Amino acid sequence: MQTGLIFWIGFNVAVLLLLALDLLVFYCDRRPVSLREAAISSAGWVLLSLGFAACICRAEGMVKGVEFITGYVIEYSLSMDNLFVFIMIFAYFKVPPEHQRRVLVWGILGALVMRGAMIAAGVRLVERFGWILYGFGVLLLVTGVRMFFKKGEGEPGKNFVIRLCGRIPRVSPEYHGARFLVRTEAGWMWTRLAVALVVVDLMDALFAVDSVPAVFAVTRAPFIVYTSNVCAILGLRSLYFLLAGVADRFKHLHYGIAAVLTFIGVKMLAAGVLPIGNGTSLLVVGALLGGAVVWSLAAKGGEIGA
Repeated sequence: MQTGLIFWIGFNVAVLLLLALDLLVFYCDRRPVSLREAAISSAGWVLLSLGFAACICRAEGMVKGVEFITGYVIEYSLSMDNLFVFIMIFAYFKVPPEHQRRVLVWGILGALVMRGAMIAAGVRLVERFGWILYGFGVLLLVTGVRMFFKKGEGEPGKNFVIRLCGRIPRVSPEYHGARFLVRTEAGWMWTRLAVALVVVDLMDALFAVDSVPAVFAVTRAPFIVYTSNVCAILGLRSLYFLLAGVADRFKHLHYGIAAVLTFIGVKMLAAGVLPIGNGTSLLVVGALLGGAVVWSLAAKGGEIGA
C-alpha cells in the first residue's frame, strides 16, 4: 500500500483534533454520560470509521478497504474484553462517574503511543522474520482457548498490575476533583485518579499483546494495521459507557471474543495450507460475536422470566 506521508500526517492530526475536542469541549459538561448519549456517540465513531474505510476504498481500491474494515471489526470486538476490565478498575478505585471520561481520554492518548510503538515493532519483525506470524497464531490460539475456561476477571485487588501501581510513592489517599497531580502540605502528590489512569494504560498494553498481532492475519500494510487499531481505540470511550450500563446483559460475550481469537489464530497457522479470505473472516467474526450477543440476551431473558 503506497500511502504517502500526507495520509499519515492527516490521519494523526484528525485524531488529535478529535481527542482535543472531546477533552476541552465536551468534557466541560462533567455530567455522567447517559446510556443514550453513549449509544449515539458509539454509532458516530463507527460511522466515522466506515467513512474512512470508504476513503481507503476510493484511494487504494476495494481490497484495501475490506482489509481495513476486517481489521477494524477484529480490533473493535477484542477491545470489548478490555472494557469489562476497565469497568472493574473504575469500581475498584471508586472513580467518580463525572471523571471517568477524562481518564479514558488521557488513557487513549497513552494507548495510541504504546500501540503505535508495538505496531512499528511488529511490522519490522514480520518483514524480517516471516515465520513469526506462526508465533502470533499460536499466541492467539492459546489465548482464545484459555478464555473459554476463564471464570470471570477475579478480584481486582489480586491483579499484579494494580498491586504494582499501589506501590507508587507519594499518592494522595483522596480524590482532588479531576486533577492528576496536587500540591499538599507534604508536597506534590499523585492523586488516585492518576493511579487509575496508569492502571488503565498498563492493562491496555497487556491486552494489545493479543489484539495487535490479530491484525497481521488480515494485512501486513503498516497504514492499515495502524489506522484500524486507532479507529477501534477511538470508539472505546463511548463503548465503555454503553457497556457499563448494560454489562449485566452480556454475560456470555467473552465466549464470542474467545472464539474470535481462536479463529484468527487458526487462520494464521493455516495460511499456507488453507488460506481464508478477508471477506470470509469478516463474516465469521461477525457471526461469532452476534451469536454470543444473542446467547447472552436469550440467557438474560430466561433469568428474568424464571
